[in-house]
Amino acid sequence: MEEHGCCEKGPGYATPLEAMSGPRESLLYVTCIYTGTGKGKPDYLATVDVDPSSPSYSKVIHRLPVPYLGDELHHSGWNACSSCHGDSSQQRRYLVLPSLMDANVGSIPQDCKWDPKIQNILKIVTGSGRIYAVDTQKDPRAPSLHKVVEPEDILKKTGLAYPHTAHCLASGDIMVSCLGDKDGNAEGSGFLLLDSEFNVKERWEKPGHSPSFGYDFWYQPRHKVMISSSWGAPAAFTKGFNLQHVSDGLYGKHLYVYTWPGGELRQTLDLGDSGLLPLEIRFLHDPSKDTGFVGCALTSNMVRFFKTPDGSWSHEVAMSVKPLKVQNWILPEMPSLITDFLISLDDRYLYLANWLHGDVRQYNIEDLKNPVLTGQVWVGGLIQKGSPVVAEAEDGKTWQAQVPEVQGKRLRGGPQMIQLSLDGKRLYVTNSLFSAWDNQFYPDLSHKGSHMLQIDVDAEKGGLAINPNFFVDFGSEPDGPSLAHEMRYPGGDCTSDIWI
Repeated sequence: MEEHGCCEKGPGYATPLEAMSGPRESLLYVTCIYTGTGKGKPDYLATVDVDPSSPSYSKVIHRLPVPYLGDELHHSGWNACSSCHGDSSQQRRYLVLPSLMDANVGSIPQDCKWDPKIQNILKIVTGSGRIYAVDTQKDPRAPSLHKVVEPEDILKKTGLAYPHTAHCLASGDIMVSCLGDKDGNAEGSGFLLLDSEFNVKERWEKPGHSPSFGYDFWYQPRHKVMISSSWGAPAAFTKGFNLQHVSDGLYGKHLYVYTWPGGELRQTLDLGDSGLLPLEIRFLHDPSKDTGFVGCALTSNMVRFFKTPDGSWSHEVAMSVKPLKVQNWILPEMPSLITDFLISLDDRYLYLANWLHGDVRQYNIEDLKNPVLTGQVWVGGLIQKGSPVVAEAEDGKTWQAQVPEVQGKRLRGGPQMIQLSLDGKRLYVTNSLFSAWDNQFYPDLSHKGSHMLQIDVDAEKGGLAINPNFFVDFGSEPDGPSLAHEMRYPGGDCTSDIWI
Protein backbone atom coordinates (compact mmCIF):
# COMPACT_ATOMS: atom_id res chain seq x y z
CA MET A 1 0.00 0.00 0.00
CA GLU A 2 1.12 3.52 -0.79
CA GLU A 3 2.51 5.26 2.31
CA HIS A 4 1.20 8.64 3.30
CA GLY A 5 3.14 10.86 5.67
CA CYS A 6 5.92 9.72 7.95
CA CYS A 7 5.92 5.96 8.33
CA GLU A 8 7.55 6.03 11.79
CA LYS A 9 4.66 8.01 13.20
CA GLY A 10 0.90 7.75 13.20
CA PRO A 11 -1.34 8.76 10.29
CA GLY A 12 -1.09 12.02 8.42
CA TYR A 13 1.54 14.68 8.96
CA ALA A 14 3.15 16.56 11.84
CA THR A 15 2.12 19.97 10.50
CA PRO A 16 -0.09 21.40 7.75
CA LEU A 17 2.98 22.70 5.91
CA GLU A 18 4.55 19.23 6.00
CA ALA A 19 1.33 17.89 4.48
CA MET A 20 1.75 20.25 1.52
CA SER A 21 4.90 18.32 0.60
CA GLY A 22 3.08 14.99 0.68
CA PRO A 23 2.58 12.78 -2.39
CA ARG A 24 0.34 13.91 -5.21
CA GLU A 25 -3.14 12.44 -5.07
CA SER A 26 -3.77 9.45 -7.33
CA LEU A 27 -7.21 8.36 -6.12
CA LEU A 28 -10.37 10.08 -4.96
CA TYR A 29 -13.23 8.47 -3.05
CA VAL A 30 -16.58 10.02 -3.92
CA THR A 31 -19.99 9.46 -2.30
CA CYS A 32 -22.52 8.80 -5.06
CA ILE A 33 -26.26 8.85 -4.52
CA TYR A 34 -29.26 7.16 -6.08
CA THR A 35 -31.52 8.08 -3.15
CA GLY A 36 -34.14 10.55 -4.35
CA THR A 37 -33.54 9.89 -8.05
CA GLY A 38 -36.31 7.30 -8.44
CA LYS A 39 -33.94 4.61 -9.65
CA GLY A 40 -34.37 2.19 -6.74
CA LYS A 41 -30.64 1.56 -6.44
CA PRO A 42 -28.36 1.65 -3.41
CA ASP A 43 -25.94 4.56 -3.01
CA TYR A 44 -22.26 3.75 -3.50
CA LEU A 45 -18.70 4.89 -2.94
CA ALA A 46 -16.88 5.52 -6.22
CA THR A 47 -13.11 5.35 -6.64
CA VAL A 48 -11.88 7.82 -9.25
CA ASP A 49 -8.43 7.65 -10.83
CA VAL A 50 -6.86 11.12 -10.73
CA ASP A 51 -3.33 10.13 -11.77
CA PRO A 52 -2.59 11.85 -15.13
CA SER A 53 -0.08 9.12 -16.04
CA SER A 54 -2.67 6.35 -15.60
CA PRO A 55 -4.58 4.85 -18.55
CA SER A 56 -7.75 5.09 -16.47
CA TYR A 57 -7.21 8.76 -15.59
CA SER A 58 -10.45 10.69 -15.01
CA LYS A 59 -12.53 7.50 -14.81
CA VAL A 60 -14.45 5.64 -12.12
CA ILE A 61 -12.47 2.46 -11.54
CA HIS A 62 -14.50 0.89 -8.72
CA ARG A 63 -17.94 1.15 -7.15
CA LEU A 64 -18.81 -0.09 -3.66
CA PRO A 65 -22.60 -0.19 -3.22
CA VAL A 66 -23.96 -0.05 0.31
CA PRO A 67 -26.34 -2.86 1.34
CA TYR A 68 -29.40 -0.70 1.94
CA LEU A 69 -31.67 1.56 -0.07
CA GLY A 70 -32.47 5.17 0.75
CA ASP A 71 -29.41 6.11 2.82
CA GLU A 72 -28.37 9.33 1.06
CA LEU A 73 -24.62 9.04 1.57
CA HIS A 74 -23.42 12.58 2.06
CA HIS A 75 -20.25 13.53 3.94
CA SER A 76 -17.36 11.32 4.95
CA GLY A 77 -14.44 11.27 7.37
CA TRP A 78 -11.64 9.05 8.65
CA ASN A 79 -11.17 6.80 11.65
CA ALA A 80 -7.75 8.44 12.16
CA CYS A 81 -6.05 11.52 10.74
CA SER A 82 -3.26 13.97 11.53
CA SER A 83 -4.72 14.54 14.99
CA CYS A 84 -3.39 11.03 15.74
CA HIS A 85 0.01 11.62 14.12
CA GLY A 86 1.85 11.17 17.39
CA ASP A 87 0.35 7.71 17.97
CA SER A 88 2.15 5.04 15.93
CA SER A 89 -0.55 2.49 16.80
CA GLN A 90 -3.14 4.41 14.78
CA GLN A 91 -3.78 3.88 11.08
CA ARG A 92 -5.85 5.86 8.58
CA ARG A 93 -7.68 2.82 7.32
CA TYR A 94 -11.44 3.26 7.52
CA LEU A 95 -13.50 5.82 5.68
CA VAL A 96 -16.56 6.73 7.73
CA LEU A 97 -19.77 7.26 5.74
CA PRO A 98 -22.76 8.62 7.67
CA SER A 99 -26.16 8.23 5.99
CA LEU A 100 -28.05 11.48 6.17
CA MET A 101 -31.53 10.32 5.24
CA ASP A 102 -34.20 8.27 6.92
CA ALA A 103 -34.03 4.92 5.14
CA ASN A 104 -37.71 4.01 5.26
CA VAL A 105 -38.22 1.54 2.45
CA GLY A 106 -41.36 -0.50 2.11
CA SER A 107 -40.60 -3.00 -0.63
CA ILE A 108 -38.25 -3.68 -3.49
CA PRO A 109 -39.64 -2.39 -6.80
CA GLN A 110 -40.44 -5.41 -8.99
CA ASP A 111 -38.69 -3.91 -11.98
CA CYS A 112 -35.55 -3.09 -10.00
CA LYS A 113 -32.48 -5.03 -11.13
CA TRP A 114 -29.14 -5.04 -9.35
CA ASP A 115 -25.80 -6.56 -9.95
CA PRO A 116 -26.03 -10.19 -8.71
CA LYS A 117 -23.21 -9.51 -6.27
CA ILE A 118 -25.46 -7.00 -4.53
CA GLN A 119 -28.88 -8.54 -4.84
CA ASN A 120 -28.36 -11.30 -2.28
CA ILE A 121 -27.18 -8.94 0.42
CA LEU A 122 -29.52 -6.02 -0.20
CA LYS A 123 -31.65 -5.46 2.88
CA ILE A 124 -34.96 -3.72 3.27
CA VAL A 125 -35.30 -2.09 6.69
CA THR A 126 -36.81 0.78 8.53
CA GLY A 127 -34.30 2.98 10.29
CA SER A 128 -32.61 6.35 10.29
CA GLY A 129 -28.99 7.29 9.98
CA ARG A 130 -26.79 4.23 9.79
CA ILE A 131 -23.02 4.76 9.53
CA TYR A 132 -20.73 2.70 7.29
CA ALA A 133 -17.06 1.97 7.92
CA VAL A 134 -15.22 1.22 4.68
CA ASP A 135 -11.82 -0.48 4.60
CA THR A 136 -9.51 1.36 2.20
CA GLN A 137 -6.31 -0.43 3.22
CA LYS A 138 -6.81 -3.94 1.83
CA ASP A 139 -7.10 -2.53 -1.67
CA PRO A 140 -7.13 1.28 -1.94
CA ARG A 141 -8.44 1.08 -5.51
CA ALA A 142 -11.32 -1.20 -4.49
CA PRO A 143 -12.47 -0.43 -0.93
CA SER A 144 -14.64 -2.94 0.90
CA LEU A 145 -17.37 -2.66 3.50
CA HIS A 146 -16.00 -3.32 7.00
CA LYS A 147 -18.89 -2.61 9.37
CA VAL A 148 -22.32 -1.05 9.61
CA VAL A 149 -23.28 0.94 12.70
CA GLU A 150 -26.99 0.28 12.90
CA PRO A 151 -29.43 3.14 13.55
CA GLU A 152 -31.24 1.19 16.25
CA ASP A 153 -28.05 1.08 18.32
CA ILE A 154 -27.41 4.79 17.86
CA LEU A 155 -30.98 5.70 18.79
CA LYS A 156 -31.14 3.38 21.78
CA LYS A 157 -27.95 4.71 23.35
CA THR A 158 -28.08 8.36 22.34
CA GLY A 159 -31.41 9.28 20.75
CA LEU A 160 -29.51 10.76 17.80
CA ALA A 161 -30.30 10.46 14.10
CA TYR A 162 -29.40 12.06 10.76
CA PRO A 163 -25.59 11.82 11.15
CA HIS A 164 -23.58 14.27 9.07
CA THR A 165 -19.93 15.21 9.77
CA ALA A 166 -17.39 12.68 11.04
CA HIS A 167 -14.04 13.73 12.53
CA CYS A 168 -11.41 11.51 14.11
CA LEU A 169 -10.12 12.43 17.55
CA ALA A 170 -6.62 12.10 18.97
CA SER A 171 -8.01 9.59 21.49
CA GLY A 172 -8.87 7.16 18.68
CA ASP A 173 -12.59 7.81 19.00
CA ILE A 174 -14.69 9.13 16.12
CA MET A 175 -17.10 12.02 16.61
CA VAL A 176 -20.14 12.49 14.39
CA SER A 177 -22.51 15.46 14.38
CA CYS A 178 -26.18 14.50 14.19
CA LEU A 179 -28.90 16.83 12.95
CA GLY A 180 -31.95 15.66 14.87
CA ASP A 181 -33.90 12.89 16.50
CA LYS A 182 -35.63 9.99 14.75
CA ASP A 183 -38.64 12.20 13.99
CA GLY A 184 -36.55 14.90 12.34
CA ASN A 185 -36.78 17.44 15.16
CA ALA A 186 -33.75 19.71 15.37
CA GLU A 187 -34.02 19.77 19.17
CA GLY A 188 -32.70 16.21 19.12
CA SER A 189 -29.38 17.19 17.53
CA GLY A 190 -26.01 16.51 19.16
CA PHE A 191 -22.71 14.71 18.81
CA LEU A 192 -22.19 10.96 18.68
CA LEU A 193 -19.05 9.23 19.90
CA LEU A 194 -17.91 5.94 18.36
CA ASP A 195 -14.93 4.02 19.66
CA SER A 196 -12.11 2.78 17.43
CA GLU A 197 -14.07 -0.42 16.70
CA PHE A 198 -17.13 1.62 15.64
CA ASN A 199 -19.14 0.74 18.71
CA VAL A 200 -21.59 3.36 19.90
CA LYS A 201 -20.34 4.95 23.14
CA GLU A 202 -22.44 7.95 24.08
CA ARG A 203 -23.18 11.54 23.30
CA TRP A 204 -20.08 13.74 23.41
CA GLU A 205 -21.71 16.88 24.81
CA LYS A 206 -22.70 17.14 28.45
CA PRO A 207 -26.39 16.59 29.33
CA GLY A 208 -28.32 19.78 28.74
CA HIS A 209 -25.64 21.18 26.43
CA SER A 210 -26.95 20.04 23.05
CA PRO A 211 -27.18 22.62 20.23
CA SER A 212 -30.53 23.85 18.94
CA PHE A 213 -29.50 22.82 15.41
CA GLY A 214 -26.75 20.59 14.09
CA TYR A 215 -24.55 20.45 11.02
CA ASP A 216 -20.75 20.75 10.79
CA PHE A 217 -18.06 21.18 13.47
CA TRP A 218 -14.33 21.75 13.90
CA TYR A 219 -12.16 21.64 17.01
CA GLN A 220 -9.00 23.59 17.84
CA PRO A 221 -7.43 21.87 20.89
CA ARG A 222 -4.77 24.47 21.71
CA HIS A 223 -7.59 26.91 22.34
CA LYS A 224 -9.68 24.26 24.09
CA VAL A 225 -12.64 24.91 21.82
CA MET A 226 -14.99 23.22 19.40
CA ILE A 227 -17.44 25.26 17.33
CA SER A 228 -20.42 23.80 15.45
CA SER A 229 -22.78 25.24 12.86
CA SER A 230 -26.50 24.90 12.17
CA TRP A 231 -28.37 23.89 9.01
CA GLY A 232 -31.96 23.14 9.95
CA ALA A 233 -34.51 20.65 11.13
CA PRO A 234 -34.41 17.40 9.12
CA ALA A 235 -38.21 17.46 9.03
CA ALA A 236 -37.86 20.65 6.97
CA PHE A 237 -34.78 20.29 4.76
CA THR A 238 -35.44 16.68 3.72
CA LYS A 239 -38.56 17.88 1.92
CA GLY A 240 -36.74 20.51 -0.11
CA PHE A 241 -36.22 24.19 0.63
CA ASN A 242 -39.21 26.29 1.66
CA LEU A 243 -38.43 29.94 2.42
CA GLN A 244 -41.32 30.05 4.88
CA HIS A 245 -39.50 27.49 7.01
CA VAL A 246 -36.79 30.09 7.64
CA SER A 247 -39.39 32.48 9.08
CA ASP A 248 -40.88 29.59 11.04
CA GLY A 249 -37.56 29.05 12.81
CA LEU A 250 -36.81 25.69 11.22
CA TYR A 251 -33.37 26.78 9.99
CA GLY A 252 -30.36 27.93 11.96
CA LYS A 253 -28.34 31.15 12.24
CA HIS A 254 -26.10 30.35 15.20
CA LEU A 255 -22.68 28.99 16.02
CA TYR A 256 -22.26 26.91 19.16
CA VAL A 257 -19.03 27.29 21.14
CA TYR A 258 -18.05 24.29 23.26
CA THR A 259 -15.22 23.58 25.66
CA TRP A 260 -12.81 21.01 24.26
CA PRO A 261 -12.73 18.23 25.15
CA GLY A 262 -15.21 18.89 27.97
CA GLY A 263 -18.37 19.21 25.87
CA GLU A 264 -19.88 22.15 27.73
CA LEU A 265 -21.77 24.73 25.68
CA ARG A 266 -20.18 28.00 26.79
CA GLN A 267 -21.41 30.50 24.21
CA THR A 268 -23.92 30.78 21.38
CA LEU A 269 -23.12 33.25 18.61
CA ASP A 270 -26.20 34.71 16.91
CA LEU A 271 -25.15 35.54 13.36
CA GLY A 272 -28.38 37.42 12.72
CA ASP A 273 -29.84 38.06 9.29
CA SER A 274 -26.35 38.15 7.77
CA GLY A 275 -25.71 34.56 8.83
CA LEU A 276 -28.68 32.46 7.74
CA LEU A 277 -27.98 28.75 7.24
CA PRO A 278 -24.37 28.60 8.44
CA LEU A 279 -23.08 25.34 6.96
CA GLU A 280 -19.42 24.31 6.56
CA ILE A 281 -17.12 25.54 9.31
CA ARG A 282 -13.30 25.49 9.39
CA PHE A 283 -10.63 26.87 11.66
CA LEU A 284 -7.34 27.94 10.10
CA HIS A 285 -5.09 24.88 9.84
CA ASP A 286 -2.34 26.34 12.02
CA PRO A 287 -3.40 24.91 15.41
CA SER A 288 -2.09 27.99 17.21
CA LYS A 289 -4.58 30.25 15.44
CA ASP A 290 -7.87 31.27 17.06
CA THR A 291 -9.70 32.21 13.86
CA GLY A 292 -11.94 30.39 11.43
CA PHE A 293 -14.73 30.86 8.91
CA VAL A 294 -18.24 29.59 8.32
CA GLY A 295 -20.15 29.75 5.04
CA CYS A 296 -23.67 31.12 5.47
CA ALA A 297 -25.56 29.71 2.51
CA LEU A 298 -28.79 31.67 2.29
CA THR A 299 -27.28 35.09 2.91
CA SER A 300 -24.19 34.22 0.86
CA ASN A 301 -21.71 35.55 3.39
CA MET A 302 -18.46 34.15 4.70
CA VAL A 303 -18.40 34.94 8.41
CA ARG A 304 -15.10 35.05 10.29
CA PHE A 305 -15.16 34.02 13.95
CA PHE A 306 -12.34 34.73 16.38
CA LYS A 307 -11.40 34.78 20.05
CA THR A 308 -11.43 38.14 21.81
CA PRO A 309 -8.96 39.34 24.47
CA ASP A 310 -11.37 38.38 27.26
CA GLY A 311 -11.52 34.78 26.01
CA SER A 312 -15.01 34.96 24.52
CA TRP A 313 -15.73 34.52 20.82
CA SER A 314 -17.00 37.07 18.33
CA HIS A 315 -17.72 37.25 14.59
CA GLU A 316 -17.90 39.55 11.59
CA VAL A 317 -18.79 39.26 7.91
CA ALA A 318 -15.54 38.78 6.00
CA MET A 319 -16.69 38.19 2.41
CA SER A 320 -20.04 38.69 0.69
CA VAL A 321 -21.45 37.50 -2.60
CA LYS A 322 -24.25 39.85 -3.58
CA PRO A 323 -27.57 38.36 -4.64
CA LEU A 324 -28.40 38.78 -8.31
CA LYS A 325 -31.50 40.48 -9.59
CA VAL A 326 -32.96 37.91 -11.98
CA GLN A 327 -35.81 37.27 -14.37
CA ASN A 328 -37.74 34.01 -14.95
CA TRP A 329 -36.93 32.52 -11.54
CA ILE A 330 -38.97 31.73 -8.42
CA LEU A 331 -37.77 34.91 -6.66
CA PRO A 332 -36.80 38.36 -7.97
CA GLU A 333 -33.35 37.98 -6.39
CA MET A 334 -31.12 34.90 -6.38
CA PRO A 335 -28.65 34.25 -3.57
CA SER A 336 -25.38 32.65 -4.59
CA LEU A 337 -25.91 29.90 -1.98
CA ILE A 338 -22.41 29.26 -0.63
CA THR A 339 -22.63 25.54 0.06
CA ASP A 340 -18.98 24.60 0.54
CA PHE A 341 -15.63 26.23 1.17
CA LEU A 342 -12.16 25.21 2.25
CA ILE A 343 -8.85 26.74 3.25
CA SER A 344 -5.48 25.83 1.74
CA LEU A 345 -3.10 24.08 4.11
CA ASP A 346 -0.84 27.13 4.32
CA ASP A 347 -3.83 29.29 5.34
CA ARG A 348 -3.21 31.63 2.40
CA TYR A 349 -6.29 31.00 0.26
CA LEU A 350 -9.97 30.37 0.85
CA TYR A 351 -12.05 28.73 -1.89
CA LEU A 352 -15.84 28.78 -2.02
CA ALA A 353 -18.57 27.39 -4.26
CA ASN A 354 -21.67 29.38 -5.26
CA TRP A 355 -24.13 26.59 -6.05
CA LEU A 356 -26.93 28.67 -7.59
CA HIS A 357 -24.87 31.37 -9.34
CA GLY A 358 -22.43 28.78 -10.68
CA ASP A 359 -18.95 30.15 -9.93
CA VAL A 360 -16.02 29.03 -7.79
CA ARG A 361 -13.98 31.76 -6.11
CA GLN A 362 -10.49 32.05 -4.66
CA TYR A 363 -9.69 34.64 -1.97
CA ASN A 364 -6.32 35.54 -0.52
CA ILE A 365 -6.88 35.64 3.26
CA GLU A 366 -3.35 36.45 4.45
CA ASP A 367 -4.86 39.68 5.78
CA LEU A 368 -7.80 38.10 7.59
CA LYS A 369 -9.67 41.38 7.94
CA ASN A 370 -9.28 42.27 4.27
CA PRO A 371 -9.68 39.22 2.01
CA VAL A 372 -8.93 39.80 -1.69
CA LEU A 373 -10.69 38.04 -4.56
CA THR A 374 -7.87 36.55 -6.65
CA GLY A 375 -9.61 33.98 -8.83
CA GLN A 376 -13.02 33.14 -10.24
CA VAL A 377 -14.27 30.58 -12.74
CA TRP A 378 -17.78 29.75 -13.96
CA VAL A 379 -18.58 26.04 -13.99
CA GLY A 380 -22.39 25.87 -14.19
CA GLY A 381 -25.26 27.57 -12.40
CA LEU A 382 -28.77 28.78 -13.10
CA ILE A 383 -27.71 31.86 -15.07
CA GLN A 384 -25.40 30.24 -17.62
CA LYS A 385 -26.03 30.94 -21.29
CA GLY A 386 -28.84 28.80 -22.61
CA SER A 387 -30.75 28.91 -19.32
CA PRO A 388 -34.19 30.57 -19.17
CA VAL A 389 -33.01 32.54 -16.13
CA VAL A 390 -31.20 35.81 -16.84
CA ALA A 391 -29.47 38.22 -14.48
CA GLU A 392 -30.19 41.92 -14.58
CA ALA A 393 -27.41 44.48 -14.13
CA GLU A 394 -27.85 47.82 -12.36
CA ASP A 395 -28.36 49.58 -15.72
CA GLY A 396 -31.21 47.21 -16.58
CA LYS A 397 -29.28 45.19 -19.15
CA THR A 398 -29.55 41.43 -18.86
CA TRP A 399 -26.64 39.03 -18.90
CA GLN A 400 -25.76 35.37 -18.50
CA ALA A 401 -22.54 33.68 -17.50
CA GLN A 402 -20.32 32.17 -20.16
CA VAL A 403 -19.75 28.59 -19.04
CA PRO A 404 -17.43 26.51 -21.25
CA GLU A 405 -18.15 22.97 -22.29
CA VAL A 406 -15.67 20.35 -21.08
CA GLN A 407 -14.90 17.49 -23.44
CA GLY A 408 -17.99 18.43 -25.45
CA LYS A 409 -20.31 18.28 -22.42
CA ARG A 410 -22.47 21.12 -21.17
CA LEU A 411 -21.84 21.62 -17.47
CA ARG A 412 -24.84 20.71 -15.36
CA GLY A 413 -26.00 21.96 -11.98
CA GLY A 414 -23.74 24.25 -10.00
CA PRO A 415 -20.43 23.83 -8.11
CA GLN A 416 -21.12 22.23 -4.75
CA MET A 417 -18.47 20.18 -2.91
CA ILE A 418 -14.83 21.10 -3.46
CA GLN A 419 -11.55 19.41 -2.50
CA LEU A 420 -8.04 20.83 -2.81
CA SER A 421 -4.84 18.91 -3.46
CA LEU A 422 -2.33 18.91 -0.63
CA ASP A 423 0.04 21.17 -2.56
CA GLY A 424 -2.79 23.60 -3.29
CA LYS A 425 -2.51 23.37 -7.08
CA ARG A 426 -5.64 21.38 -8.04
CA LEU A 427 -9.22 21.90 -6.97
CA TYR A 428 -11.80 19.16 -7.59
CA VAL A 429 -15.49 20.05 -7.88
CA THR A 430 -18.73 18.03 -7.80
CA ASN A 431 -22.23 19.44 -8.27
CA SER A 432 -24.82 17.61 -6.13
CA LEU A 433 -25.96 19.24 -2.88
CA PHE A 434 -28.70 16.97 -1.49
CA SER A 435 -31.13 14.98 -3.59
CA ALA A 436 -34.29 16.81 -2.47
CA TRP A 437 -32.65 20.18 -3.18
CA ASP A 438 -31.08 18.95 -6.42
CA ASN A 439 -34.53 17.91 -7.63
CA GLN A 440 -35.91 21.31 -6.71
CA PHE A 441 -33.27 23.61 -8.18
CA TYR A 442 -31.54 21.43 -10.79
CA PRO A 443 -34.11 18.74 -11.73
CA ASP A 444 -32.04 17.56 -14.70
CA LEU A 445 -29.32 16.26 -12.38
CA SER A 446 -31.35 13.20 -11.38
CA HIS A 447 -31.85 12.32 -15.05
CA LYS A 448 -28.49 13.37 -16.49
CA GLY A 449 -26.26 12.76 -13.48
CA SER A 450 -23.48 14.67 -11.79
CA HIS A 451 -19.97 15.32 -13.00
CA MET A 452 -16.61 16.06 -11.44
CA LEU A 453 -14.26 18.76 -12.68
CA GLN A 454 -10.68 19.66 -11.87
CA ILE A 455 -9.64 23.30 -11.70
CA ASP A 456 -5.98 24.30 -12.02
CA VAL A 457 -4.95 26.74 -9.30
CA ASP A 458 -2.29 29.43 -9.41
CA ALA A 459 -1.20 29.21 -5.78
CA GLU A 460 1.41 31.95 -6.16
CA LYS A 461 -0.34 34.93 -7.72
CA GLY A 462 -3.89 33.60 -7.60
CA GLY A 463 -6.13 32.42 -10.40
CA LEU A 464 -8.36 29.52 -11.48
CA ALA A 465 -8.76 27.68 -14.80
CA ILE A 466 -10.69 24.54 -15.78
CA ASN A 467 -8.50 21.56 -16.72
CA PRO A 468 -9.93 20.45 -20.11
CA ASN A 469 -8.36 17.00 -19.80
CA PHE A 470 -10.33 15.99 -16.71
CA PHE A 471 -14.05 15.22 -16.69
CA VAL A 472 -15.79 12.44 -14.77
CA ASP A 473 -19.31 11.95 -16.07
CA PHE A 474 -21.56 10.28 -13.51
CA GLY A 475 -24.33 10.43 -16.09
CA SER A 476 -22.88 7.36 -17.78
CA GLU A 477 -22.71 5.06 -14.74
CA PRO A 478 -23.62 1.38 -15.30
CA ASP A 479 -26.75 1.60 -13.10
CA GLY A 480 -27.79 4.95 -14.50
CA PRO A 481 -26.98 8.59 -13.74
CA SER A 482 -26.00 9.24 -10.11
CA LEU A 483 -25.43 12.28 -7.91
CA ALA A 484 -21.83 12.87 -6.76
CA HIS A 485 -21.10 14.65 -3.50
CA GLU A 486 -18.07 14.66 -1.16
CA MET A 487 -14.51 13.68 -2.15
CA ARG A 488 -11.68 12.25 -0.06
CA TYR A 489 -8.05 11.27 -0.76
CA PRO A 490 -6.71 8.06 0.83
CA GLY A 491 -4.01 10.12 2.55
CA GLY A 492 -6.24 12.82 4.01
CA ASP A 493 -6.92 16.40 2.94
CA CYS A 494 -7.55 19.93 4.11
CA THR A 495 -11.17 19.27 5.15
CA SER A 496 -10.60 15.96 6.98
CA ASP A 497 -7.41 16.55 8.96
CA ILE A 498 -7.08 18.58 12.16
CA TRP A 499 -3.77 19.33 13.85
CA ILE A 500 -3.31 19.46 17.59
